Amino acid sequence: MKFRPCIDIHNGKVKQIVGGSLADANNAAKENFVSDKDGAFYAELYKSKGLRGGHVIILNPRGSEYYNADLEQAYSALEAYPMGLQIGGGITAENAADFLEKGASHVIVTSYVFRDGRVDFDNLKKLSQAVGKERLVLDLSCRRRGEDYFIVTDRWQNFTEVKLTPQAMDTLAEYCDEFLVHAVDAEGKARGVERPLAEMLGKWRRIPVTYAGGIGSMDDLEVLRQCGGLDFTVGSALDIFGGSLDFEEICRYR
Repeated sequence: MKFRPCIDIHNGKVKQIVGGSLADANNAAKENFVSDKDGAFYAELYKSKGLRGGHVIILNPRGSEYYNADLEQAYSALEAYPMGLQIGGGITAENAADFLEKGASHVIVTSYVFRDGRVDFDNLKKLSQAVGKERLVLDLSCRRRGEDYFIVTDRWQNFTEVKLTPQAMDTLAEYCDEFLVHAVDAEGKARGVERPLAEMLGKWRRIPVTYAGGIGSMDDLEVLRQCGGLDFTVGSALDIFGGSLDFEEICRYR
């Protein structure tokens, strides 16, 4: 059960946002915290604590007026902590190698693989072959619809018809090294984990899974321990991002 730190980049700034508020229109998002520090600052902090496997997420789409500024932030983080961080946001088979060359240990992918409401296995195989299974993380971020969780894409705005189940994870695990799963409806709210989702993920053991979304207290970490000891990400709740959870205490999970 390890802490995986994060560096979320939006409109050229390191931020913490409410996940479900992210929108392409006007580059909008409800902000919890906007840092005056850059990506390199946080990367160096994580490196100093020996925290590996954190993720840098570019939240603006390619084509946004802010995308190049996001890239500058992301590159500065990768340069500061080579092979210590993963990166996601706009990754394709064509550009993935560029991010690895910049220092990312893995690339993280959702929308390139989950297209038109389904799994695009052609793109998945192409990507897995381009970077190697061992350097690919699939982001299975999801939202609840009825009693089930469905993978969402395009900065969590669009539902696919791909239900997140152990069987689906079995299939996808053949092509990647890890899964990253944001519980999008809980993301950025620090009101507790989505226990049904965490329980399902914790029972599934084939490759590493990192849970993100809703962690706001040490009690929430105990819930994750009860759910199988998932690796986890904390963002908005950390004191380094304006929250109340002690970063130093969370760093004990490594």
